[in-house]
Amino acid sequence: MKNVVPFVKYLAIGVLLFFATAAIAGDAPANRLAQLDKIDQLLNGAISHGLIAGGVVLVGNREGVLFERAFGRVSSAADARPMTIDTVFDIASLTKVIATTPAVLKLAEERKLSLVDPVARWFPEFKGQGKDDLLVMNLLTHTSGLDDFSLSPDNSLQSAVEGAALQKLKGEVGSRFKYADINFILLAESVKRVTGVGLDLYSAACFFAPLGMINTTFNPGKENAAHCAATLNSDNSLLFGQVQDYVARQLGGVAGHAGLFSTAGDLARFCRMILNGGEFEGKRILSERAVNQMTAPYFSRGGKVVRGLGWDIDSPYSSPRGNGFSPVSFGHTGYSGSSVWIDPASDTFVVLLTSRTDYRKTSEFSRLRRDLSTFAAELFAIPVEIRELTRLNYE
Repeated sequence: MKNVVPFVKYLAIGVLLFFATAAIAGDAPANRLAQLDKIDQLLNGAISHGLIAGGVVLVGNREGVLFERAFGRVSSAADARPMTIDTVFDIASLTKVIATTPAVLKLAEERKLSLVDPVARWFPEFKGQGKDDLLVMNLLTHTSGLDDFSLSPDNSLQSAVEGAALQKLKGEVGSRFKYADINFILLAESVKRVTGVGLDLYSAACFFAPLGMINTTFNPGKENAAHCAATLNSDNSLLFGQVQDYVARQLGGVAGHAGLFSTAGDLARFCRMILNGGEFEGKRILSERAVNQMTAPYFSRGGKVVRGLGWDIDSPYSSPRGNGFSPVSFGHTGYSGSSVWIDPASDTFVVLLTSRTDYRKTSEFSRLRRDLSTFAAELFAIPVEIRELTRLNYE
């Protein structure tokens, strides 16, 4: 009888997974192919309408990659090379959640700083400036009351710190949501002041190297430009391997708000780590508590905006959530044409990286992100009730 229980257990799981697969794929393989065609049509349509020159789509879960495909070319130039799945992209504001936020949470986990530390603890420049209530957590949730401003070309970092310290706060700290890069510029500098090393070195040692994210770096440089997709400079010239964000360039290419370059495959490794509660292939990268802290909801604007620490949950920037992912899903977008959205309830994540060519069509680009996630949820997200049933312990 000892062999009967495991047999019944695996038979039950197999049956449940069969029905889960049927729920995802439809009644026939032809229907699944037709649904997959929607992703192809979506990206090829964006290319034909001049929204992007090309891109990479990756869908996965905590176990691995479910779908990965490259579309178009790396730039709008007539002689641009074809996009490949290992093309390196400037991921812009994804820097905030792939580097800066986990760095701050890891330092908090190690009790080297606290999320409820006054910002003035790490920035003496803030003392006596009427910002005693401003906490590290407020920077992470964009509820600091700070707005962005131009930096001095001379000693840009110090001008950022001093400009933020002297700025009059807009609204009550903790209640006013205003997305501002200065919050994460300060957070990256706090990482350096706590550890003695820059965000680039710290995130590489603590996250990118242990996760095997071999193509993820700040300042990839001219020697790696041939592997990069293009972004547009302010004069519409093409940038390869140089950060698009002007303020990040002023800060030397290493900043808390932008500057990181990566591939879809590397970002998939990071997403899998998050879905596995901070572990990846048997290695502990972040504590489960830190992951839960990052992705717990924080409310502002009277509950109308919901953010995690760094991560977006439900705000004006949440188009990549689409119409199929759960209310507990979270993600982030990047101006260059990047986005990541993760749904722990259905064990699914979507990565979109593009070479964006028309930055005026913001609503069209939001629709691209939204439709991609909607299709991905239809195709790959296992309904949570079925997924939970597969975890039943029959012993």
